[in-house]
Amino acid sequence: MKKYDWADYFDNLVNNNQYTFSLTDLKGHFHLPDKSLFQGLYRHKKNNKIVQIRKGFYGILAHRVSTNKQLSYLEFLDDLMKNLGKNYYVAMINAAALHGAAHQPPQIAYVFTIPPVPRNVKSQKLFFLSKSSINQNFLMQKKTQTGFINVSSPELTALDLCTYIWKFGVNRVSTILIELCETINPISLKKTADEYGNVSAIQRLGYILEEFTHNDKLINALQTVLKKNKTFYIPLSPHKEKKGNYNKKWKIIENMQIEPDEV
Repeated sequence: MKKYDWADYFDNLVNNNQYTFSLTDLKGHFHLPDKSLFQGLYRHKKNNKIVQIRKGFYGILAHRVSTNKQLSYLEFLDDLMKNLGKNYYVAMINAAALHGAAHQPPQIAYVFTIPPVPRNVKSQKLFFLSKSSINQNFLMQKKTQTGFINVSSPELTALDLCTYIWKFGVNRVSTILIELCETINPISLKKTADEYGNVSAIQRLGYILEEFTHNDKLINALQTVLKKNKTFYIPLSPHKEKKGNYNKKWKIIENMQIEPDEV
């Protein structure tokens, strides 16, 4: 490989199934002054050979993995988080989609990571959310074109969706859960809920599952966990007034009628 041949450098990375690189990587390879490196980066960005994902981190726009001069977050996320030294997982509607429960294709990607949270990658519609700790036992790995990414299990996905139900809306979350429940294991659900920490999410999840799935094994698993925790009445929708019928089993104030999309 020629010492300053950028095209050969990119080709060598791609041939080794690597589609990202950092400024540190470049410095270690070329041993050029910063000015020369930035000029080279600018030239190749302008020629649509690479894309800057965040400061000091870049993706290679190879035909195999890029579309419309963009690199999907699925193809660079694991490399990015390793570069930042962060544990992470793809979450909520994005995780549900990867588990086959995507009634509507997600337009924004949500990723949980430990604090301090990296800046969002708005150009890729990639948003980071904070979680104080991440239990690897509740994660799965999904294959992408460039490797693997960490994804929340169906059980963790369901609980996260009910925690952030205010962000997506009760109807949309319910629609996703109806599809997602087919992949939820009752034993895994109990283990995950036992360590989850957000009792309100367990209450909402149980209520929705009982309303629309009648899956006794999942419902009983959540009831077992709730019996060990102190519970209070909470509104089904955090956005609406706390008025409505009181569901005693899940301690849910039925302040709206759920209208899931047809699945």
